[in-house]
Amino acid sequence: MYMKNVFNLRIILALTLSLAMFSCKKSSSSKNSSRATGWNINDKNGGFQYNTNFKEQETAPGLVFIEGGTFTMGKVQDDVMHDWNNSPNQQHVQSFYMDETEVTNMMYLEYLDWIKRVYPPDDPNFRLIYDGALPDTLVWRNRLGYAEMMTENYLRNPGYAEYPVVGVSWIQAVEFANWRTDRVNEMYLQDAGYLKRDSHLTDTSADSNFNTDTYITAPTETFGGNEEVLKGGKRKARTDAEGNEINVYASRETGVISPKYRLPSEAEWEYAALGMSELRNYNTYRGRKKYPWNGQYTRSGKRKSRGDQLANFKQGKGDYGGIAGWSDDGADITAQVMSYEANDYGLYDMAGNVAEWVADVYRPIVDDEFNDFNYYRGNVYTKNAINDDGTVKIVTPEEVVYDTLSNGKLVARNLPGEILQVPVDENETYLRTNFDTSDNRNYRDGDARSSRYYNESFDEEETANTRKMYNSPKHNIERDSSGNLIKEYDKSNDRTSLINDKVRVYKGGSWKDRDYWLDPAQRRFFPQDMATDYIGFRCAMSRVGSKSKGKNKTKN
Repeated sequence: MYMKNVFNLRIILALTLSLAMFSCKKSSSSKNSSRATGWNINDKNGGFQYNTNFKEQETAPGLVFIEGGTFTMGKVQDDVMHDWNNSPNQQHVQSFYMDETEVTNMMYLEYLDWIKRVYPPDDPNFRLIYDGALPDTLVWRNRLGYAEMMTENYLRNPGYAEYPVVGVSWIQAVEFANWRTDRVNEMYLQDAGYLKRDSHLTDTSADSNFNTDTYITAPTETFGGNEEVLKGGKRKARTDAEGNEINVYASRETGVISPKYRLPSEAEWEYAALGMSELRNYNTYRGRKKYPWNGQYTRSGKRKSRGDQLANFKQGKGDYGGIAGWSDDGADITAQVMSYEANDYGLYDMAGNVAEWVADVYRPIVDDEFNDFNYYRGNVYTKNAINDDGTVKIVTPEEVVYDTLSNGKLVARNLPGEILQVPVDENETYLRTNFDTSDNRNYRDGDARSSRYYNESFDEEETANTRKMYNSPKHNIERDSSGNLIKEYDKSNDRTSLINDKVRVYKGGSWKDRDYWLDPAQRRFFPQDMATDYIGFRCAMSRVGSKSKGKNKTKN
């Protein structure tokens, strides 16, 4: 009897354990089962749709991965120019991606070709769109130097195809990054079967333009609502129990749509240029690294390449490349990208060749006391414009707005197919503690408005007109009804600075600079609507998910 009871008890225990294990397994084994509700995710009859198979962000074309971390931003070497604008401060940068090379002439020509096809310059409505995107090839000219060969050939001749594009303003660089975002996402959506294959070649016009933000917010308005393109992919839509189509359009939840290409922030650029991935010694971490390569010299110390220059820069007065032959650095103006070794992140020409635009508005200080995480000055927050019927406002070809720049050039503020953007207002800022206005470019920059006693000290009109710390010239330029330029040059003797909200930081030395400027910590500024023969750019992209590659985990 005793043995029988023990046997029965063992059976009961075994069954209880099995049921418990089965219950646990059932609740956690299925990645398509919600831990919140128990309902099925991605049910064939409808419901919540989500990419539960997502591994990690795909590295977009042209980019390399930069794992984020802490570093000493700013210059530790002697400040012989006495700029005092790059004092050392500790910053943390999130992981991101960056172009392995500067944007080249061929890459930019691809952009111009697309604009020419979609917005033909022979159409009076679109001529200014193409003209506004053209680099300024006249930047090569010099009153006492012959440079017509570069003026006529540098941008378009195949001999310069893989050379960094120059003559591009900060505004044009931003527009290139926006265009690149749309083209890459258009390719991803075609590959995933959401769009008709090769629609970017066969269905291009101003009325049927693809824009990433429009596709996410109002997908039926993309390509002018052309369903042949929007539903012409290899992916066949499913229907729910009522026969309604589901999964017709890709959303952010699918993981198909890439984050945006953009200009890197100053902190990101400097962190990437230092290339500290393989260096763990104390002096490097504390900011003692002088160049993107190891060591304190601009020539290689390796036995195989000893004496070779490690970057393209001006070596002395009248010396842009050295004596022809062995000691020459291989370039007098710019050099073909990848002509010199990459740094430890795999980035080329982070010193020399061309200096590069970054996203930040210039100020002489980096306010690390307020923020030491992903530092960036230049936030201007906007939101989608909404029609009376509640839909988003899509820009039409007739509604393109052009801005007149300080040099008289016209550029399109927006393009057909994009969602019209307007500044955020009190509906978004009311009672917020992290931001309270749309334009934050001059936040805590030392002007009167930054003072806690601002409202007690000055009235609004006085401060707006006379009490700004950065009292730069205010030139005015506009066009009359006939298109003629009306120029008003500020001749005031009261201006004290060239710094304002429209000057941007550029980083790194160029082919025209001495090695002093090759230090990644160096920072200079230039008007955002002007261009030179020594400033180019490269794009960056934010990282979603884990800080390190291969660390995203999906439960099976």
